[in-house]
Amino acid sequence: MWNYLFGGPKQKKELPKKAIVELREHILTLTKKAAYLESQVKEQDAVARKNVSTNKNVARLALKKKKKLEGDLLKIGNQIESLETQLNAIESANLNLETMKAMKQGAKAIKQIHSDFDIDKVDETMDDIREQVEASEEISEAISRPLATDYVDEDELDEELAALQEEEVESNLNVSDSHVINKMPSAPTKKVEAPQQAAAEDEDEDERALRELQAEMGM
Repeated sequence: MWNYLFGGPKQKKELPKKAIVELREHILTLTKKAAYLESQVKEQDAVARKNVSTNKNVARLALKKKKKLEGDLLKIGNQIESLETQLNAIESANLNLETMKAMKQGAKAIKQIHSDFDIDKVDETMDDIREQVEASEEISEAISRPLATDYVDEDELDEELAALQEEEVESNLNVSDSHVINKMPSAPTKKVEAPQQAAAEDEDEDERALRELQAEMGM
């Protein structure tokens, strides 16, 4: 009986939607009625203007109808405004209700998820993860180490490298000294003749050339 009078859970859930639909339909009906009244107002205004000089009684009657139509139009406009205000309030309230329902469901879901968590178990799990990560790093480092057969003494390599560098420096110095020595002028090997002896030899050659020329000419 109480459900019949006040409505059960299902009826309460459907009531906002039903009210919204009915309000929209009634607003649409009133809007159409208002449009019809506006056309009637324009029509009576046209009749009054047409007969204002020729037939004042007809013009007066048209103005009277126009005033009544304008009054009805004003009432309908106020009704539409009231219904739209109520419609907006219901839609806003219904939206808030749906939002609260969604938030409530979300809160339940979070609560259910957290119910499966135990802070102590979470800490234990994180500790296990850290231990496994450390163990993995140790294993990776051990695998990366060179085998015993491939082991090389780093100090020995450094000493050998230093010896090679020293040899290279000495070799460069020797090459530089040799290059400098090669560039020095060599000692003269040809015997330097005295000026008088050279002049005498030049003179003998001239005389010999002259005699040969005379012989060729038959002189």
